[in-house]
Amino acid sequence: MPVTPAAVQEADRRAHLHPFTSAADHAEALPRVMVGGEGIRVRDSAGHEYVDAMAGLWCVNAGYGRSEIADAVAAQARRLPYYHTFSGMANEPSARLAERLVELAPGDMSKVFFGSSGSETNDTQVKVVRYYHNVLGQPRKKKIIARKGAYHGATLAGASMSGMAHMHRGFDLPLAGFLHVGSPHHYWQAPEGMSERDFSASLADELEQTILREGPDTVAAFIAEPIQGAAGVVVPPEGYFEAIVPVLRKYDVLFIADEVICGFGRLGRWWGSDYYGLEPDLVSTAKGLTSGYVPMSACLISSKVWEVLRQGSAEYGPFAHGYTYSGHPLAAAAALANIDFISAEGLVENAADVGSHLQASLRDEFADHPLVGEVRGVGLIAGVELVEDKAAKKPFELSRGVARRLHEILMDAGLICRPVFNTLTFSPPLVITRDDVDAVVSTFATGLDRLTDELSAERA
Repeated sequence: MPVTPAAVQEADRRAHLHPFTSAADHAEALPRVMVGGEGIRVRDSAGHEYVDAMAGLWCVNAGYGRSEIADAVAAQARRLPYYHTFSGMANEPSARLAERLVELAPGDMSKVFFGSSGSETNDTQVKVVRYYHNVLGQPRKKKIIARKGAYHGATLAGASMSGMAHMHRGFDLPLAGFLHVGSPHHYWQAPEGMSERDFSASLADELEQTILREGPDTVAAFIAEPIQGAAGVVVPPEGYFEAIVPVLRKYDVLFIADEVICGFGRLGRWWGSDYYGLEPDLVSTAKGLTSGYVPMSACLISSKVWEVLRQGSAEYGPFAHGYTYSGHPLAAAAALANIDFISAEGLVENAADVGSHLQASLRDEFADHPLVGEVRGVGLIAGVELVEDKAAKKPFELSRGVARRLHEILMDAGLICRPVFNTLTFSPPLVITRDDVDAVVSTFATGLDRLTDELSAERA
């Protein structure tokens, strides 16, 4: 008996608890069911087509429908669909992928630990950091500093590092030992008239004062996204990392670069760390690693950290951490094919070229719009921040759901962006063209005009 689209919607509504979704709302509303995709476009079960300007959840870098990736997964499934990597066991795709990632990685990376999601990988980073300091005889050095507005996952440790109150309420988070310093969002957080460099210096000072207040012998690591994604695409102010990194080195605080969104070409470089000239001690990556075709993530571990982990074997025996699907051969096959595709098609270079066109187009079109407070981004990641009063720099009350309203208008017009607080974010597949960007900006402009008219009518 064929399964109808309506039956799928009803089954989902009845039985599926969705992530980051109002359970009450979903119990009443039917979901959109996506059934296919090609390039930068997806289509739903009702036959509607959308330009996916978010690449799913910031992840489908290679675009939809890539037979090169699907065929690699299918071939591996026929050959060896699964084997674990516990106790020194290996499979060919994960071994080759680990070597490939070490070659591609920023800084001096030496080893790779595989997981299945960015959240899982950041949990792993917490354990690596704790183990590292225990081996060095620094049992008090365990606190991890993140930033307000950061997103580092939804597990207990990941959500504790994430600097978002709505992820803490209801879950008794953050856990002890997780601290947050100021957001690097110059537009909203810098005092009036303060330059970007002075703002960066003030954030570095806040970080240092936090370390000193807590005690340098208790602070283990600092974690940061090169560009904050789920905060609404927050680009660090000029001189930010140049000011922050020396503080970390001064107090022997490990630097974790969360490259879950920025990695694999999003900023027009293979890594956000490359874009900002960073040499982190640890790197978290996921999403673009397989372009979302199969779940996979990876911790990249520097030579400095690896040497300490190796020394720990004498005291602790086996590294007692891992997941059933660490180094899954199907995921590794997808990742290898994905990296080959990104390289062969010049998608990193395309992200730099078309990304510059996206950034310029958004600024040219919306910088003077009365509802747009700021346009920000680098490469193929961008955010357009909506404000109620541009001159007074007054934000919309989040309870009004203005960004969500625009999101629905755009969905009806066949464009998928992502509403984040008062910002509409863009993170399209890296295969997007300049003509595609022009169409995206045009559709967004029409939708924004419609929202402007609606809001004006409501005030009248």
